[in-house]
Amino acid sequence: MARQLHFDCFSGISGDMTLGALVDAGLPFKDLVRGLAALKIEGYRLARKRVERGAITATKVDVLIEKGFRAPLTLANISRILVKSSLPQVVKARSQAVFDVLADAEGKAHGVEPSHVHFHEVGVIDSFVDVVGGILGLHLLDIHRVTASAINVGSGMLHSAHGALPVPGPAVAALAVGVPIYAKGPERELTTPTGMALLKTLTTEFGGLPSMHVRQVGYGAGTADPAQWANVLRVFIGEEALASGAEETIVELATNLDDVNPQVYDTVFDRVFAAGAVDATLAPVIMKKGRPGNVLSVLVPPAQAEAILAVLFAETTALGVRTREVQRRVLPRRFASVRVNGQDVRIKLADIRPGQSKAAPEYEDCKRVAERSGRPVKDILDEAMTMYRQPQRTSSTKKGARD
Repeated sequence: MARQLHFDCFSGISGDMTLGALVDAGLPFKDLVRGLAALKIEGYRLARKRVERGAITATKVDVLIEKGFRAPLTLANISRILVKSSLPQVVKARSQAVFDVLADAEGKAHGVEPSHVHFHEVGVIDSFVDVVGGILGLHLLDIHRVTASAINVGSGMLHSAHGALPVPGPAVAALAVGVPIYAKGPERELTTPTGMALLKTLTTEFGGLPSMHVRQVGYGAGTADPAQWANVLRVFIGEEALASGAEETIVELATNLDDVNPQVYDTVFDRVFAAGAVDATLAPVIMKKGRPGNVLSVLVPPAQAEAILAVLFAETTALGVRTREVQRRVLPRRFASVRVNGQDVRIKLADIRPGQSKAAPEYEDCKRVAERSGRPVKDILDEAMTMYRQPQRTSSTKKGARD
């Protein structure tokens, strides 16, 4: 079954709370540090410690700035760092999507274009690493679906680079459109723009804890420690508990295009998947007056429809997009792992009925092995399936281990 993560935001969410919760739930700290080295920037280091928040013991992860990077970053600065990094492409794309959403919200809040936004509270290097680290952590934990509770945003007043502001601040308020929020507990900011942008970009559904087989629970501590209040973010990690062929509602977005440079479609696909699309296809058609064109179709969870519509209008020449709700049947999915050329390759399994399943190697894993070994990718695909079918194979679902 596909691995799922649920954010329980009873005390809000921030970037550092997200990192702490993922590490507490089993993300190996050394793997996180090693992965973030792909950003190719210096002047900071990660630190972790166990702390008490109210009656709960949690993990606190801090990004400690040792030199430089204290000035606010622009969206262009952030994009350049991500492009030059050697992070996995999906991590780059999703991180960029978070900052695009954040820039749009900050721009609306302060009346400037997103490209002119200077991220004050959220753009110095510590919050930048929080965002990228959170996206990387979900990737390392092999999370395929993210859900979240309603979000406690806090109350009272906060002090920012723009002066005293009501809680939630303007950026969080802009990001909260379409998201369930409430205020409870101490009079202070509990949800930061960084945390809200992560949820807005990654979450496919807001609500109560979904039906799932829970494998790990983690608690990430916030910096503040209010009296008689557990200022932590809780995460549940496990597998979806869908019945075989379970039905779900999804939104189909479709648009006809006849004047898009074909090279652009690669970027469009990256952006829609980073924004939460489930699937995307491109089919050739003959349009009016005999013009050749393409139909771009994207399947999206209802909660992500607006974000992906924004991508389609921004990245293509579309003047209109058709939308409709459709029902689809989904087989429960899970992953096994085999070793090819000394490296892990995941095998995706879809259960048809007890004792019968479909199996296919993950292409990106096979591509990585092929690139490192110099062998044809088709040979890696074949060998992975052969290894999986061996009667005495050793396969396992990936699970994080606290480092």
